[in-house]
Amino acid sequence: MQQDALTAQPSAKLPPRKALVLMGGGARTAYQAGALQALGSILPTAQARKFPFDILVGTSAGALNATFLASQACSGGQAFVQLAAFWASLRSHQVYHLPRTPLSQWSRWATALGVTLSARQHGSALDSMPLVNTLHKVIDLPGIDRALAQGAIQALAVTASSYSSGVHWTFCQNADDNDAVPWSRPGRRADMQPITIEHLMASSAIPFLFPATPLWVDGSLEYFGDGSMRQISPLAPAVDLGATQILAIGVGQPQRSGMGSSLDHSTSAKPAAKHRPPSLGSIAGHAMASVFHDTLQADVEQIERLNASLLGLPEAVRRELPFSPTQVLSLHPSASLDALAQAHVQELPSELHRVLEGLGALSGGGAALSSYLLFEPGFIQALMQLGEADVMARREEFLAFLAPAAA
Repeated sequence: MQQDALTAQPSAKLPPRKALVLMGGGARTAYQAGALQALGSILPTAQARKFPFDILVGTSAGALNATFLASQACSGGQAFVQLAAFWASLRSHQVYHLPRTPLSQWSRWATALGVTLSARQHGSALDSMPLVNTLHKVIDLPGIDRALAQGAIQALAVTASSYSSGVHWTFCQNADDNDAVPWSRPGRRADMQPITIEHLMASSAIPFLFPATPLWVDGSLEYFGDGSMRQISPLAPAVDLGATQILAIGVGQPQRSGMGSSLDHSTSAKPAAKHRPPSLGSIAGHAMASVFHDTLQADVEQIERLNASLLGLPEAVRRELPFSPTQVLSLHPSASLDALAQAHVQELPSELHRVLEGLGALSGGGAALSSYLLFEPGFIQALMQLGEADVMARREEFLAFLAPAAA
């Protein structure tokens, strides 16, 4: 349920604050980099000198994007260009690698055995230590402090899910004059603490693929995984932090079609294929889509319904209520990212390619699974170009959203 998507706010005292909410999705979140670069390019020159968002909220790989932007926010709109450059240079070996065995370079069965042993020993199929090294190199953590101190942003929030308690935690780093306080709602809580690389690794620990990360909360050590798990209200942290306008960028298709229809509309397609039982890879891809993408649109609709209810009340009544309308603009890919991944699947690292091929995850609906791990140039560039095109197609809508608030 989404009832806590909005929280009580003293509407008369709420200053205008724009929030950027970035959802998770592994390699698919390169789409956000392209969209944001396009967003920065359409801003008037004077407006681009200042970073356009007051609050940054990220989940999973979206948390990496949000934190990167927070660390560069003092450079204004140039932060979007820097984020796009980071993604353009990223490769799979900078994010993860498969466990190695003496025969893994020749046999997919030996590689699969190494993955199985690693999963049993570490609780994950992949080693994410390369991502730790990459994040330490590219994210300027002191830059977040500077951005908060100089007023470039008001808050940064990163979400993760506790395997230990089942609670969905939001970790917030605030400016001194931001009056937000930790919240505690059913199933989700917040803690005010500086964001570190460990928070990012926890938020982006895709279940089964990346290892859990320990973090201290409430005086005890808990193990965390991907923040997209159990995320019932992805927009709620932005509202709790005082957002009056929210731009949310997801990387899934609210209406996912089968690969047979989304990838090949030609007469050579085989209609009977959609009646075959799904492969293991196809089931895994469907499960990933459920983890990452099923709640954003429902939360947007919940806020829109509440906005409509508020605006339908007499002005005198509305002034007395502890709520205020929150404008939400959401962006999703206009084309199937599963199909896009299928077109670039040969770029996967050879060892991972062999494992996924054995799982049936490189053909048909199974290509969805590979889309989360395809940190390779062809797929990344295609995602960024799609994000740019989707923003440009709605240029006027985004310019209206980003226009400075009236005095």
